[in-house]
Amino acid sequence: MITCHWTYKLAPAKVADFEDYATAWIPLVERFGGTHHGYVLPHEGPHDLAFAAFSFPSLAAYEIYRTESAADSDCNAAYDFAVRTKCILRYDRHFLRPVLEGDVAGVRGQQA
Repeated sequence: MITCHWTYKLAPAKVADFEDYATAWIPLVERFGGTHHGYVLPHEGPHDLAFAAFSFPSLAAYEIYRTESAADSDCNAAYDFAVRTKCILRYDRHFLRPVLEGDVAGVRGQQA
């Protein structure tokens, strides 16, 4: 599994526009076989940062999503909305590997 984590720098006066953009992408990612873990929007503290994460079974599956979503009219409409409203000033994308199960015994064996 591969998880894509996004950090967005938002135009502070455009958070509501970004929320509209975000709610459009959740079903779009799922349409292409991904699992969207949601967006986290500003509430307290800095009002210009937001985060999102979604997963695909593999990097190859993510690449298929990228190719197919680039040709999808709903995906293009969501992207065009962000461009038109200028709600996103910049973003960073990171590919991560999730750890989903715990094992206390692993750290106990490491004690000196």
